[in-house]
Amino acid sequence: MVQALGIIEAIGMATAIEAADAACKSANVTLLGMEPCRGDGMYTIKILGDVGAVKAACQAAEAACSKGRGCFSAKVIARPSDGILPMIFNENTVGYQVDEDESSEDEESANSETDHEVE
Repeated sequence: MVQALGIIEAIGMATAIEAADAACKSANVTLLGMEPCRGDGMYTIKILGDVGAVKAACQAAEAACSKGRGCFSAKVIARPSDGILPMIFNENTVGYQVDEDESSEDEESANSETDHEVE
């Protein structure tokens, strides 16, 4: 992955939405979505963009979180490894949708595998 990844953990859904809004308005970044965490009412906001833009967006999101219940943490990962892509792009992320082409290919390959097993 060439772009940087920004991850902001906000406490509370309203705080997370406000932080995501501030992040997107402050810099040229793409909002992947937000993922509810287990416990404490935290939400993880995921953004992509150039390293400088992601840093600026994370700082703006942290400032916006201070108006609400707060920010647990914010991290910027420049050029994340391809090995962590399943953790970033997953169906648990609210707002992120799997491409229909990818999901239909996965279904077709799963169906063809089961067809071979039956024979």
